[in-house]
Amino acid sequence: MTRSKTDSRSRAAASRLREMHDRHTLAPGLFSKFQQLIYRDSGIWLGSHKHALLTGRLARRLRLLGLGSMQEYYQLVIQPDQLHERAVMLDCITTNETHFFREPRHFDFLERHIFPKWQQDAATQQRSMRLRIWSAGCSSGEEPYSLAMLLLKHFPVDKGWELEVLATDISTRVLEKAREAIYPLEKAKEIPAEYLRAYMLKGKGERKGVMKASPDLHRVVRFARVNLHADSYPILGSFDLIFCRNVLIYFDQESKIKVIAGILRHLSPSGLLFVGHSEHLGQIAPNLKTVAPTIHALASSDSTFVAHTAAAGATAVHP
Repeated sequence: MTRSKTDSRSRAAASRLREMHDRHTLAPGLFSKFQQLIYRDSGIWLGSHKHALLTGRLARRLRLLGLGSMQEYYQLVIQPDQLHERAVMLDCITTNETHFFREPRHFDFLERHIFPKWQQDAATQQRSMRLRIWSAGCSSGEEPYSLAMLLLKHFPVDKGWELEVLATDISTRVLEKAREAIYPLEKAKEIPAEYLRAYMLKGKGERKGVMKASPDLHRVVRFARVNLHADSYPILGSFDLIFCRNVLIYFDQESKIKVIAGILRHLSPSGLLFVGHSEHLGQIAPNLKTVAPTIHALASSDSTFVAHTAAAGATAVHP
């Protein structure tokens, strides 16, 4: 083969690679359009530093759908009948890393200061024996299953307690994983031994190396897709506790205000809101008061109870 033919083929191959790269590259103007679309749908703002992340994750969708360019994909997802694909797009950009019993001080606070109060109030008929907890932004299920374990230990169903943990996320992909409730066995180290023995089933044979949530946990936890940036949620009633941890970090200030307002519409008057350790609500929710760092109650809630839990929190949350 002559050098000229070899050079010609090399140039043609390089040209094809450049063409493929160009089709899968997000021009600044198109990136801006995706920014606005994602923000309108979810309240999540992708800064310019997320350009490479968005490009890489959408490129996989292009290959799967057989589309030729990012522009084609954008034209697809803005169609009114493409709600499913927009949900898939949001799945592509969300990060879903979590653990069982994450931020253990929250669980310790509940056991030491909140659960005894609930038990006492139920015994004197000052509250019902129905407990509802909302895990907002539940990811792959570790948080709601952790909460269910805690509830089942302290509020036995056979003693008349009615327990519900609602677990929601915007990502349909992680909700499917959460419902399945199968986890690598190495995550067992995140779960205290008494809970691991009581509520997780170790796989055998073909299931070796994994563990699964027990039927008891499945009876307590239910899953639903909820977009926290929506104007209203398909949720009825109020909750004694709402966990919305490490979720607000994905929103800008305006969206944070909207999300917190939406969540608080479902917090019971005596309920508590738990957020992540890096999330501060001072400028976002003036109608909340701090019970302990990252733990909040409605400003209108019972002052005696809040004062008691606030004093407890000062010692419980700090080592």
